[in-house]
Amino acid sequence: MSDRESFGSVLDEAVAIAGRWLAGTRDGPIPPSADIEQVKDALGRTLPERGPAPEDVLRRIAAGIEPGLMRIGSPRFHGWVMGGTQPVALGADWLVGAWDQNAGLRTVTPGVVAAEELAASWLVDLFGLPATAEVGFVTGATVASLVGLVAARDEVLRRAGWDAAERGIAGGPRVRFLVGAERHGSVDSAGLVIGLGRARVVEADEQGRMRPDALRAALADDSGPAIVCLQAGNIHSGAFDPLDELIGIAHDAGAWAHVDGAFGLWAAAAPGLRSLTAGLGKADSWATDAHKTLSTPYDCGIAAVADAGALHRAVAQHAAYLASSAGVADPADRVLELSRRARGVPVYAALAQLGRQGVADLVQGLADAATVIAEGIRAIPGAEVLNDVVYTQVCAAFGSDDRTRAVGEALLAEGTALASPSSWHGRAVLRFSVSNWLTDAEEAGRTVAAVRRAVDTTA
Repeated sequence: MSDRESFGSVLDEAVAIAGRWLAGTRDGPIPPSADIEQVKDALGRTLPERGPAPEDVLRRIAAGIEPGLMRIGSPRFHGWVMGGTQPVALGADWLVGAWDQNAGLRTVTPGVVAAEELAASWLVDLFGLPATAEVGFVTGATVASLVGLVAARDEVLRRAGWDAAERGIAGGPRVRFLVGAERHGSVDSAGLVIGLGRARVVEADEQGRMRPDALRAALADDSGPAIVCLQAGNIHSGAFDPLDELIGIAHDAGAWAHVDGAFGLWAAAAPGLRSLTAGLGKADSWATDAHKTLSTPYDCGIAAVADAGALHRAVAQHAAYLASSAGVADPADRVLELSRRARGVPVYAALAQLGRQGVADLVQGLADAATVIAEGIRAIPGAEVLNDVVYTQVCAAFGSDDRTRAVGEALLAEGTALASPSSWHGRAVLRFSVSNWLTDAEEAGRTVAAVRRAVDTTA
């Protein structure tokens, strides 16, 4: 075997580089120290005629890119909703890359598809979804919602006597698309991509929960096919729409109910939080991320649809040259991709290693850590927690908008902890999203101490 064909030394170098980076995850400064232009300079802007040895390329990548990395894996990283990666999930993800399997067809790559199918069945069980539900592994919650909504679009049109697969959607009945006032923007993006147009916005309460009376009125305003998009986990408050009541209202009007639960769907797996998701299993489709709450590597969204036939009709593709399975759905029948990596294998690994109780403990632990952060911030003079902390989100203000922004800048400059600057209900806020598997009460306490120092420096 030539040096060019050998993987051993290259992978050894990659493991060494990764090990050094991961060793600094817990206590290293969170923000990057280099900007994009500096990283480009370090990497080299000119394509060489011939490059160096692969190990040297990896060393250059590490030296050039690492100063521009955010330590998203830190247990005190509370920005956006980004979790770290569990070791077993990272290890499985590396194997997925090494195996290099196309996970679109059961008979072609049965090894990875078997793991994905097991993971899918476990997710259906953990979330309390109907046994008929089928799961597809996609890139993230945005595409997961897109998959659910395209199945919804075609199905509500079919019920109205219009075959979208044969005739397209132009000229067919208008599909009403209803969303909550505080939905995530990814839902709007998915709706626009599949031709639903701008959504009708339904009023929400002070915590961002869709109001049942407002949904009932909005559906009564018009008739025809309808899709209602609900939310499990508001990005600012963490609040959950009253799913049981809202799904009933949607179904009474003949509408499809889709639940965007990018990080909140996981509450269904924790007995102490399950009441937040009451009625969840009555919906028609669901979207979530494993690379958030479950702490798998990125590129791991989960789309689930209760009516497998509706899902297959909307997204499946077949051709004579493909080794499609007879009488059973292929992975490609559940997502928009035919060629994709086996992104469900790290989900299998994480679930297999944690078990049912481990998943419950993980999710409950995140919520408990958010409570510690909220209580600690409330104890800081002049600080306010603006939301009811029911799950993993804490929205805090520190007096005026300018002062709140200054506290956020001081927190970022110190680098011990990080929160997202945002705006909620007309006020500047710092949003603490607890979604890292390493974040426990002790790490939450370190976050509070860092916030207190930031407040003191801006006094």
